[in-house]
Amino acid sequence: MSIAEAESGGSYIRIGENNSMDVPDFPYIAFIEGDGIGQDIWPATRYVIDRAVEKKYRGRRKIYWKEVLAGEKAYESTGEWLPEETLEHIKRCVVAIKGPLTTPVGGGIRSLNVTLRQTLDLYACVRPVRYYRGVPSPVKHPEKVNMIVFRENTEDVYAGIEWKEGSEGAKKIIGFLKKEAGCELPLDSGIGIKPISRRKTFRLVRKALRYAIENSRENLTLVHKGNIMKYTEGAFREWGYELARKEFANFIITEDDLHEKHQGKAPPGKIVVKDRIADAMFQQVLLRPDEYQVIATPNLNGDYLSDALAAQVGGLGMAPGANIGDQCALFEATHGTAPKYAGQNKVNPSSLILSGVMMLQYLGWKEAAEAIEKALEETVSEKIVTYDLARQIAGSQKVGTREFAEALVERL
Repeated sequence: MSIAEAESGGSYIRIGENNSMDVPDFPYIAFIEGDGIGQDIWPATRYVIDRAVEKKYRGRRKIYWKEVLAGEKAYESTGEWLPEETLEHIKRCVVAIKGPLTTPVGGGIRSLNVTLRQTLDLYACVRPVRYYRGVPSPVKHPEKVNMIVFRENTEDVYAGIEWKEGSEGAKKIIGFLKKEAGCELPLDSGIGIKPISRRKTFRLVRKALRYAIENSRENLTLVHKGNIMKYTEGAFREWGYELARKEFANFIITEDDLHEKHQGKAPPGKIVVKDRIADAMFQQVLLRPDEYQVIATPNLNGDYLSDALAAQVGGLGMAPGANIGDQCALFEATHGTAPKYAGQNKVNPSSLILSGVMMLQYLGWKEAAEAIEKALEETVSEKIVTYDLARQIAGSQKVGTREFAEALVERL
């Protein structure tokens, strides 16, 4: 497609054989502005992404944005929190980005974010965590943190299979467990089910290992609580090793083989696959973070661990994220809607901007992605920051959301 033709409209990304992605130079990408501070951080993010693409590709590439509705904006327009049309548009665009969404109070949708992940089968929550020079941190050596967490998105306790205390469903489950397993539970218990399956473990670990190979990472760690939950998280560990040995034998070496056969030194080009108990891993990422690069873990562990890692490098305001499946991907800010700050041109847009960086990397537009990361680090290191960082940095220049984006673009 010529540039002149592209100006009259973009093209849709196509999914090919083996879930490969064919990205045109002028793709349609869906966006959800988001609730609360979404009205502040999305325009800033879009401005930065568009300017980076413009500067790096000089008209050879351009994003055609398509707004789709979810959250409060959708409810006001359609009476639905998550219209079916929105899901269809995201599927057709293949790639989408969104601001934070509120969870409706009361019955109905439990969480818009969880619903999007489960409905679109975005099974991998991907959270890269690295330190940007100049960002305040509570640890001595935040620069040692450079990990990416692959968190399973659709199973574990987040599957949402549960019964309220006192409900008929809870009583039936309690009765069944007593009769069939001799398990005595208090009658006033709420009940939840924790499913973890071989198939969904395989596809998560497969995606994490492919990332490790494509990005020349040296190790992958399976994080689990299998010493206690042997048939769920313990199975996750066993299935993770099984998948690694079965599909990636030429690329990996297990930690046991590393020490038994290679004196602790990995052969060139081999990725070390190891595992850690979840509670021990929280110590490891604080005390020895440079020993871990790619993490694959069930849902709840990944939720805790990715936020704890983000705290080491400056908090959720500096933490990007994505939910990725085989047919589409949704990039998002990892923090909440902060409605009390909405419309004040005050908050830090870095989480969503860095999620935009992830999106550009996913498209294969690495030059634009690298330019944004470099410019953001330069901006922060020059102490040009929004209020959340300004109150922690002596001598800083406090700027608004728009002004921060403009300062970043000046440094592209």
